[in-house]
Amino acid sequence: MDTVLGEFLRSRRARLTPAEAGIADYGDRRRVPGLRREELARLAGVSAGYYTRLEQGQSQHASEAVLDALANALRLDQDERAHLHTLARPAPKARRRGRPERLQPHLRTLVATLNVPALILGRHTDILTWNPLAHALLAAHLDPAAPDTPATRPNWARLFFLDPHLRELFGDWAGKARDTVADLRRIAGHHQGDPALAELIGELTLSSPEFTALWSGHPVRDCASHSRDYRHPVLGRLTLTDDLLTLPDTEGQRLVLFHAEPGSASATALELLGGTLLTPAAAPAPAPRHHPG
Repeated sequence: MDTVLGEFLRSRRARLTPAEAGIADYGDRRRVPGLRREELARLAGVSAGYYTRLEQGQSQHASEAVLDALANALRLDQDERAHLHTLARPAPKARRRGRPERLQPHLRTLVATLNVPALILGRHTDILTWNPLAHALLAAHLDPAAPDTPATRPNWARLFFLDPHLRELFGDWAGKARDTVADLRRIAGHHQGDPALAELIGELTLSSPEFTALWSGHPVRDCASHSRDYRHPVLGRLTLTDDLLTLPDTEGQRLVLFHAEPGSASATALELLGGTLLTPAAAPAPAPRHHPG
């Protein structure tokens, strides 16, 4: 029986060669890439039978010590190690789709008052709100009010892989794609069996060959901060840093901030972008004044 835990273990076992693991290779013909199950079991100090049952989903509740031993043997990094433990301790599955995700009003107000591009991502990477700067930077072709209604709310992962505007925006689209899939893998590990998340992943798998290829490799990363090059249709080339901050008491919602190095050309461009949003053409028309007749 295939499980997400088993798939992840197989992907990491296939990635590690016997030479990298310190196992002598006597020239015998190998039928599998990377380590065999019995080789990994020996490195981790568990029986081959137990590891096989674990990988095939026939054994549950692996101990912390066993998981750490497997992580060490597979040479997992910090994010992968945390992901392994999450997969081995899945939360109860949601049997049906829940209500649309809600945003606390004070968080919407916070984003609106920030003077840098900012948005909030929901636990399924839905854009729950954005300020005018983030809208103009990332998706000016969309209705700025789209995040306000669940039926029209943009989803970041869907936009990134299926909207051609986003493909043109990022200087290193392939690098951003890897990070987006790695982040979505991490989210999926925390929400195994979530119907809405499964639907999103299924849609992307059917619609984007790039997503499918990346997803099959089981990348995992906690994408907290990046510096990226952008090719904005109005501002030209920019270099911006984005920081993702998990918000307390929100079940995984994250605040995303975009900023430039102070004094740089990119910082000047962001100031220009903010200025254009405040011009009379972009500002709302003043309310009509009524004079007594």
